[in-house]
Amino acid sequence: MSEQEHENYRDSTSKDVSAARRDFLKGIGIASLLGASGTGLGATGTGLDEFFQMDGIDVVEDPIGDYPYRDWEDLYREQWDWDSTARSTHSVNCTGSCSWEVYVRNGQVWREDQAADYPVFDDDAPNPNPRGCQKGACYSDYVNADQRVLHPLRRTGDRGEGKWERISWDEALTDIAEQLIDTVLDEEYDAISAFTPIPAMSPISFSSGVRLTNLLGGVSHSFYDWYSDLPPGQPITWGTQTDNAESADWYHADYLIAWGSNINVTRIPDAKYFLDAAYNGTKRVGIFTDYSQTAIHCDEWIGPDPGSDTALALGMARTIVDEGRYDEAHLKEQTDMPLLVREDTGKFLRADEVSGLSVDADRPDQVFVMEDEAGGLRAAPGSLGARDGQHDDTTSIELDFDPQLDVERTVSTRTGSVTVRSVWNTLRDELSTYTPEFVNDETGVGRQTHQEIAREFAEADRGKIIHGKGVNDWYHNDLGNRAIQLLVTLTGHIGRQGTGLDHYVGQEKIWTYEGWSKLNSPVPGRTVPTTLWTYYHCDVLDNADAETTRRVRTAIDRDWMPLYPSEREDGSRPDPRVLLMWRGNYFNQAKGNVAIEEQLWPKLDLVVDINFRMDSSALYSDIVLPSASHYEKYDLSMTDMHSYVHPFTPAVEPLGESKTDWQIFRELAAKIQEIARERGVDRVPDRRFDREIDLTTVHDDFVRDWESGQEGRFTDDKEACEFILEHSEETNPSDSTDRITFDDIDEQPRRFLAVGDHWTSDLTDDKPYTPWQRYVQEKNPWPTFTGRQQYYIDHDWFLELGEELPTHKPSPTLQDKAEYPLNYNTPHGRWSIHSTWRDSEKMLRLQRGEPVVHLNPDDMDARGIEDGDTVRVYNDLGSVELQAKRYPSGEPGTARMYFAWERFQFPDRDNFNSLVPLYMKPTQLVQYPEDTGEHLYFRPNYWGPTGVNSDVRVEVERVEGDDGDADGGADQ
Repeated sequence: MSEQEHENYRDSTSKDVSAARRDFLKGIGIASLLGASGTGLGATGTGLDEFFQMDGIDVVEDPIGDYPYRDWEDLYREQWDWDSTARSTHSVNCTGSCSWEVYVRNGQVWREDQAADYPVFDDDAPNPNPRGCQKGACYSDYVNADQRVLHPLRRTGDRGEGKWERISWDEALTDIAEQLIDTVLDEEYDAISAFTPIPAMSPISFSSGVRLTNLLGGVSHSFYDWYSDLPPGQPITWGTQTDNAESADWYHADYLIAWGSNINVTRIPDAKYFLDAAYNGTKRVGIFTDYSQTAIHCDEWIGPDPGSDTALALGMARTIVDEGRYDEAHLKEQTDMPLLVREDTGKFLRADEVSGLSVDADRPDQVFVMEDEAGGLRAAPGSLGARDGQHDDTTSIELDFDPQLDVERTVSTRTGSVTVRSVWNTLRDELSTYTPEFVNDETGVGRQTHQEIAREFAEADRGKIIHGKGVNDWYHNDLGNRAIQLLVTLTGHIGRQGTGLDHYVGQEKIWTYEGWSKLNSPVPGRTVPTTLWTYYHCDVLDNADAETTRRVRTAIDRDWMPLYPSEREDGSRPDPRVLLMWRGNYFNQAKGNVAIEEQLWPKLDLVVDINFRMDSSALYSDIVLPSASHYEKYDLSMTDMHSYVHPFTPAVEPLGESKTDWQIFRELAAKIQEIARERGVDRVPDRRFDREIDLTTVHDDFVRDWESGQEGRFTDDKEACEFILEHSEETNPSDSTDRITFDDIDEQPRRFLAVGDHWTSDLTDDKPYTPWQRYVQEKNPWPTFTGRQQYYIDHDWFLELGEELPTHKPSPTLQDKAEYPLNYNTPHGRWSIHSTWRDSEKMLRLQRGEPVVHLNPDDMDARGIEDGDTVRVYNDLGSVELQAKRYPSGEPGTARMYFAWERFQFPDRDNFNSLVPLYMKPTQLVQYPEDTGEHLYFRPNYWGPTGVNSDVRVEVERVEGDDGDADGGADQ
């Protein structure tokens, strides 16, 4: 329609509507209709029927009925009409794991609704129904989105250029299979890398690629640590990777501290428990650098300076200790505070060193020593040397004597007298630094404020801390974790309902671990910490300071941390050759992505991305394979936020030529087997494991049930789901005839029936899951070196760096503050889950539709920046252009870019991680004890070096020539 035609149409319709409105009121004065005196028709005694029979009224058509465009109303009504429904969920690592009803009409996904049939188990807490958020409510848009990958694609231009050719599935699988076969036959099978995150969000899809990778002798990657989600302080102190209460337990706390966890933004399905706790009399405190969306709902808000959380927590701990508000009985039995430490070496005093101390233990050199009430020396029960492995429920830490906390004395050892002191006294010395004045100087928090919060938390009957990623993004995240954990340990707020420290970042822990692990790893597999792998193969190790370089090389040489490809007999180490990615966006999420693009990517002969949408990783791949969406496959979903298991079921057939992840990797295995048989290749001996890699049977091995020996069982996804449910304690308890099947959870969400050994409490019928009860209530030894909550680490590296106890250290930023005065922060946002939904039109309409940096008004005014201006955020690593947003709730001195914008959403194809270097903290590479590593040892997503996001400084400047558009840039 031309502009003139549009004007004519607007004029004519305007006249028609005006005339129709006049005709409708013909013969009726406004006063007659409304009542001249303001009284209605009813006041005169005249009924409506009688009124419309009055003379002078002409019956005319309703003008709205003449409106020329009514199809949209029919479209809206049809949303409430459908042909079928299916139950599904979303595989996006959001921790939510919500059940959804998916509606289908004419073979198309029409819309989704939150399911509201969760069985209620805790009558004292808010109803769990429903669960969901605005992202999940529009996932259906992705099913038919323009960015949906519908056919196999092969790159024709440079990586990232966006030039593709459509190829057949046979071509794609043949290309990939040939490269994999050549790599295995060259005996560089450990140069095959598989990256996919978090099994809990869809374990079948996760296992599909890892299962094949293990059969090929390749390497699967960690993810929880690489994403900066892993809190390393938890395995250090508690010997366990993040065991949390389900969110319903929040409601049972008397005192809640949300520390760096923006619940109302990142935990939308669970926020009701935090908000409703106020009705239960719970006091809520928020500790955030900015006045966040959660802080506004708290009774008190504390805003420490960025990176100063450790100092704040230790200042609070000092208040609790100095004022005697600690739980002495808990400290004596459950912690390492009474253990004695040698003053000469800084090491724990061991039982085999003490003259005359007889210990019934296989390894007395790993049994620790306490002083009893009479001054005698006693072996600490439950020490690692007196246990059968890390977990041993046949022994106990229960005390039959009264260990002393305050100990300083000399001890006669087999090599002479030594001075010893308790961990408690050493901790008190450390805490003496954190005076109110020091805490105020380091954090900006008032001298009285942090003390008052500490007192209230200590005096509460049930105190709980909800700990978030805001503390984890820093180089010294382990120190921050340990300091905050110390608060629940000092007060005894742990191991009871409504207490503890709950850390939720991603669906980090899978309930049905046993069944998943059997499906995932039918043969032993190689795993690697992704942070170390990326750091090493980006060739930045020699750019680090000499001390870091030395320690990293030592950890690799001592095999504390695995690195692949492994070093060969001649001392060489091959480059990685093949990278398979699925269910994740490694290239977009990568810290130091400039180094990755320039150094790592050229080493890779083949990069394959399996994806339902064209994201940054797909854009920079060689082959992209179309995967089924979340509404087109069978799978499972679970989270530690709740104790239900959910299914994915196919509401519709996969769109275009897309296939499920399980089908893709099964067909790839079939193609490898076909080509290998045609070539007549020999088996390849595995350098590490007692097995041979047989490419001629790899598909048969892939579909075999290795537990029962049944051939061909796993040809489809649903059978793999049933296998996990069948082989997991949570869904098929060993002491019960009850069982949860896939059809059961398709009918309605089901709560787990039991818990496996990887959880630290039992599951009861009428209460939320609350961790640590096996240690606190049942007195089992904690899975640490000392058998207790361990705050003192006597590893040489920790001693050399002064980190044997939690301590505050400044951030080791590479940028000079004078040149780059702003802290750079990339928190999780409201409108996406990582990069999923960052390109969603609906979500973009709820914000500014493009990447935005949030700046305090003072920082904007100092730089002449207006709201809506295009600005350049830069440091010595790179720069990005994006829109500036005025953010009065943010602290001065911080540039905040909510993360995960795709690279193609920036004009120069850089993104939020282009400003972030590759950091790695050496203490997160250790094995402890050094000889066996039974406390700290590499296991994917349990212990390993974390990625670092926040120890970065930047400057911001207005892009010259930008006119700005404050009105146009406002939220729509």
